[in-house]
Amino acid sequence: MAMLQFFIAVDVTVVNIALPSIGADFAVDGPTLTWVVVGYTVAGGGLLMLGGRLADLLGRRRVLLLGTGLFGVASLLAGLAPTFSLLVVARLLQGAGEALALPAAMATVVLTFPEGPRRSRALSVWAAVASCGLVLGFVLSGIITAHLGWRWTFLVAVPFLLIVLLAAILLVEGDRPAATDVPPLDLPGALLLTVCPLLFTVGTVEAGRPATPAWVVPGALAGAVVAGVGFVRVEARSRNPLVPLRCFAHRTRVAANVTTMLLSGGLSTSFLLFTFFLQDRLGIGPLGAGLTMLPLAVSLIACSVLVPRLLGRWGARACVLTGIGCTVAAMAAIALVSALRTGPVTMVPAMVLIAAGMGFGIVGLQYLAVSGVTVDDAGIASGIQRAADQLGGATGVAICVGTGFAPAVHSLDPFLVATSLATAGLVAGAVVVRRMPAPVAAAGPHEPAG
Repeated sequence: MAMLQFFIAVDVTVVNIALPSIGADFAVDGPTLTWVVVGYTVAGGGLLMLGGRLADLLGRRRVLLLGTGLFGVASLLAGLAPTFSLLVVARLLQGAGEALALPAAMATVVLTFPEGPRRSRALSVWAAVASCGLVLGFVLSGIITAHLGWRWTFLVAVPFLLIVLLAAILLVEGDRPAATDVPPLDLPGALLLTVCPLLFTVGTVEAGRPATPAWVVPGALAGAVVAGVGFVRVEARSRNPLVPLRCFAHRTRVAANVTTMLLSGGLSTSFLLFTFFLQDRLGIGPLGAGLTMLPLAVSLIACSVLVPRLLGRWGARACVLTGIGCTVAAMAAIALVSALRTGPVTMVPAMVLIAAGMGFGIVGLQYLAVSGVTVDDAGIASGIQRAADQLGGATGVAICVGTGFAPAVHSLDPFLVATSLATAGLVAGAVVVRRMPAPVAAAGPHEPAG
């Protein structure tokens, strides 16, 4: 499960440093290239809850194998894509494969370890692997692009995914017999949940392009609002909703997922700001930029050892607040270093703080987001948490980076604008955590959770 989590996380960031090489090969401009990143994140985040629902209805092992296989095939297609359009399609398929595999994998981890210290340690490893995958994606992207070419940033995962498939077949416990009266899936809800952030991202990204027709931005943003409202109405009326309304009755999980979106938005923003600072401001090449991110990866490994010990002593809430505080401090450091235009070494403190923010914040939030789950709703709870993480990251990048680097604010330092917006979201997340109720213990096999 950790190996699968690692390569799924790597694919979120592995293309960032490789984007200039992809653009040169396919002769596409910078704004168009963003869809290589956004397509994967939005498709994965938008369909994650459908994947979680499928895991609950059809069986975690079945959906895990299906999603991992799709992700592997899509990775192969992305590495061999002869055109840019086919590359974007492959990235969308990768997102769909992630949406199927990841909730099933996380539910397997949650249900394997009982609530308490063992689950805390397991989720700490799970979150640490994801965080390291996100950061090492930058490092690997620089190394692979410089020596093998950008196509290998996708192809390198294929043999490891074959190992995951084999291990899942041999080691993961089999599912219960599939029910013959499986209720119909909420496909309209899944579609609206994917379209809403996709249109929002279109509106935000295209707002920074002078050549964009005037109607595109307001039309896309209005469509996002309509899709969001439509999703809520569909879920309220559906007999088999993608997200059962009872999920919103568990206040601790709701607060944890809202905070996850806000924290992920800040963390994802920091990744791109690091890349822009190193490559655009300082002119460092792909290999140098990737290697400069090593302190972040090393710090995450240290946090993966430290956080499991502190989670049991401090509690999840204190860990989350510590993570948010570290991320706020990192934003201030990024803004200061970019304003002073100093060398790459001066960005190391911000990288260490981001690592602490991820290590403490995401681990604590993952624990809170699955508090009180049972075998019947572990998949959907895991899917909601992962969707909040991915969609929060995509939305945060669209708002913070899109606004910060838009032509309308070019009179201001784009790094200052982006970090200020991210900080505002992080402060809101801290307020939500402070007010959230205490976690509820897991219910028994025949008791309702929450």
